[in-house]
Order: sequence, then structure tokens, then C-alpha cells
Amino acid sequence: MFYGGIACGTAALVPLLLAIPTTAMRLYAIEGAALSAWLLAIHTLRGTVRLPKELAVGPFFAAAVFIPTISRVPQIRPSLVLPAILLASLCCLNCLFIYAWEHDSQSLERAHPSTRFALRFLPGIAIAVGIVGCLAAGIGAHPAIPRACALSVAGLLLLHARRNATGRVPLRALADLVLLTPLLLGL
Repeated sequence: MFYGGIACGTAALVPLLLAIPTTAMRLYAIEGAALSAWLLAIHTLRGTVRLPKELAVGPFFAAAVFIPTISRVPQIRPSLVLPAILLASLCCLNCLFIYAWEHDSQSLERAHPSTRFALRFLPGIAIAVGIVGCLAAGIGAHPAIPRACALSVAGLLLLHARRNATGRVPLRALADLVLLTPLLLGL
């Protein structure tokens, strides 16, 4: 049954895959190669080299989100750099907050040095990203993206302030939900 569902889902996605423009497919292939190299490094170098997976999610996700737009309208690429960086930062913050909520101080010591650094200053980093989002919303060519990022950062900070009053599983779900909250407010 499960494999039948996978086969049906795959068959349904083939026409969509064929409809993706060549320029977007090229960019997705580059991102896919980089992500494959990253995953290969994480799983083959385990024990010898530690890589900060919490900080990798954001750039890969933001790139995947922006590829369709920058492949169709390449002339707006420069104006999307800051919104893409803000989205990548927001996604990293999401992972970092969840990491902080789900790990005790002993396991935090075993985290990658860059993750430990980010966790040490997490609220301050989040506030800085939120401020940049607010400023970019006021002066940028595409204000909706920075505004949405700033609202989501505010939601993460609010969850962080109330983390002790919420269970781990609901907290994780709420952390992901606040990424969608600006969309709900926009509707």
C-alpha cells in the first residue's frame, strides 16, 4: 500500500517536474549537488569533522524558495539578496531555538562551536535579525518578505520567553507554526 502511494505520487509529480523551466532546473541541480556534498560530509566524516547542521538548513531552504523567482526574472536578483538572507536567517533561528529548547546544558557543550556561539547569543541574534527585517521592510523593493521574517522572529522570541510553560512537542510545532503566521495575517 505504502509503495503504491509513493508510485502514484511520483507519477503525479512527473508532469510538474517536466514543467519546471531549464534555468530553474540548473539552479536546483547546483543546489542539489551542494546539499548532497553537505549530507555526504555529515554522514561520512562523523567523528572526525563535525558540521553545524542547524546553520545549514536556512541557506538551503531559502535558496530553494527563491530559485523559481530568480530563474524567471533574473534582473531582480540583486533586490532579493537581503530578503533571501533574512529568510535563511529565520530558518536557522528556528532550528537553533528548537535545539536550545530540546537539549540540556551538557549536550549543548557537545554541539558544534558555531552552534554553541549562536546559542549563547540567540535572543540577541534574533532581535538583530528582526530589526534588520523591520528596516528592510521600510526601505526595500520587496517589503512583504522582510516584514514576514520580522514577524516570525518576534513569534520565536515570544515562544522562547514562554518555553518553560509549554511542552517540547507543542513548542516544536509552534516554532514551525510561527513561520507561517505572517502568511495567515496576510490572508
